[in-house]
Amino acid sequence: MLNLIKKEIRLCLHPTAFIFLLFAVLVFVPNYPYEVIFFFSCLSVFFSCMMARENGDISFTCTLPVKKEQIPLAKISVIFGLQCTILLLVGIIGAIKGVVLPAEQYVNQAGISANLVLVGNGAILLGIFNLIFFPCYFKKTDKIGAPFIIGAIIIFLLIGVFIVLRWATPLYSITLNGLNSENTGAKLAALAIGIVVYVVLTAASCKLSIKNFQKVDL
Repeated sequence: MLNLIKKEIRLCLHPTAFIFLLFAVLVFVPNYPYEVIFFFSCLSVFFSCMMARENGDISFTCTLPVKKEQIPLAKISVIFGLQCTILLLVGIIGAIKGVVLPAEQYVNQAGISANLVLVGNGAILLGIFNLIFFPCYFKKTDKIGAPFIIGAIIIFLLIGVFIVLRWATPLYSITLNGLNSENTGAKLAALAIGIVVYVVLTAASCKLSIKNFQKVDL
């Protein structure tokens, strides 16, 4: 299994998978919908799967002495690591922003501030994308466009929902917005909910992907 993960990292990851991690610094852009940062992580998954398809990676991997169910598990495990990295980076850089900038410049007019709640929102977005994309991808590994488009549409709709909540509900506009030092308990609860949702959805995605891939005749 470890060798499969190494193979995924060395042969299948598109360069954008690492480049898009740097997009976490977009939290310093004033009045920007910061949840869009997590869409770029989804886009890197699409590029990586497309590169794997063009290189015939799935067929090649199936010739290796590995169990078939390990193939989707290895790929999703690598993506899981990348997604956790972008969540961590957004959290760290957002905290740095709260320290170096005045409080009034920390407020985001285009959505939630770069705080712990943003990380929780991002975790939900990534978990939903995983649940949509990977089971469809491992059902037909040569069909990448449709699962990604569906996932992208859902992601942007949810980003729109988060932006509306930021302005339409006191919970988001007052309690969950602003610096991490304000209403810290509520922000930690929102972060915890986001992480739990992410873990549950990603685990379900992995289970469905393995089940679908077992039925694929290569």
